Amino acid sequence: QVHLAESGGGLVQAGGSLKLSCAPSGTIYSITTMGWYRQAQGKQRELVATISRLGITNYADSVKGRFTISRDSAKTTVDLQMNSLKPEDTAVYYCKVVTYRTTAWGQGTQVTVSS
Repeated sequence: QVHLAESGGGLVQAGGSLKLSCAPSGTIYSITTMGWYRQAQGKQRELVATISRLGITNYADSVKGRFTISRDSAKTTVDLQMNSLKPEDTAVYYCKVVTYRTTAWGQGTQVTVSS
């Protein structure tokens, strides 16, 4: 079973930056996609950004130009650099890793952007 540990959430003022990181607790094989999702209070979970095995990235329109997803050279950890944060970015952010065998979610990390 894959366990993911997220870090980097917190409270920041509008216009500020945060960097989220996600790392597995052990060795993961055959990763196909890694990504970040978020869920604001009272809303459904939504895609923020993903990065494929080949390094192809995909972003929600609401974060394009402000957020950047990246992974380490071993392709097992994934980061989300968030710049120019807005109050509407406030949510719990979840890391997701998809392999050929399974899909794993992290426990989530709270990001709060004050106006």
